[in-house]
Amino acid sequence: MDARKLIAEAVGTFILVGMGSMAILSTFAVQGSPALVVIPLGFGLGLVAAIAVGGHASGGHFNPAVTLGAFLDRRLDAVTAVGYVVAQVVGAIVASGLILALSDKATVARTKNMPGVVSDGGAFLVEIVLTAIFIAVILTITKKDPGHAILVIPLVLVAIHVVGIPFSGASVNPARALGPAIIALDFAAIWIYLTAPFIGSVVGWLVYRFLAAED
Repeated sequence: MDARKLIAEAVGTFILVGMGSMAILSTFAVQGSPALVVIPLGFGLGLVAAIAVGGHASGGHFNPAVTLGAFLDRRLDAVTAVGYVVAQVVGAIVASGLILALSDKATVARTKNMPGVVSDGGAFLVEIVLTAIFIAVILTITKKDPGHAILVIPLVLVAIHVVGIPFSGASVNPARALGPAIIALDFAAIWIYLTAPFIGSVVGWLVYRFLAAED
């Protein structure tokens, strides 16, 4: 296993979760900040930075659901996939640890994913659908037009946050959800974000394989 790839995944996830979490906090700190603009841009632009820093080394997953999709598509082996997931969770925990160093546990808890205007079941369904879209896009663009992946993938993540925040908190990333939950010691509704994105990843891969069948 290439340690450079694992470090890239940890650093990239740290950047993604750290910048996204700080964007969430900025909407509380600066009165009048439009959350559905600031937070999506925080995560989307954070992903641009993460891909720019570590994408060339590891492929730029920064998300266990993405790693599962890549594994299902035989783009990496099982040992590497497990290593990526561990590195991603470590990166997310360190990012939330940074938020804790700047504030307190209650503030870290405010960066957690939680269901919004729907029930837990509704949030679960939203996470499956949004993750499926995300994975289908990632698998397609990285295969068909990798040169534009650094633009297309973050833009899709921005859109996912715009439409998903009011319903599920728009995680689509188990590591992103787990980091603040561990640091804040607040595991409310965490089951949604540790299951739905993986189911969505399988669905997204199936959609990608069906539409790419002619290849």
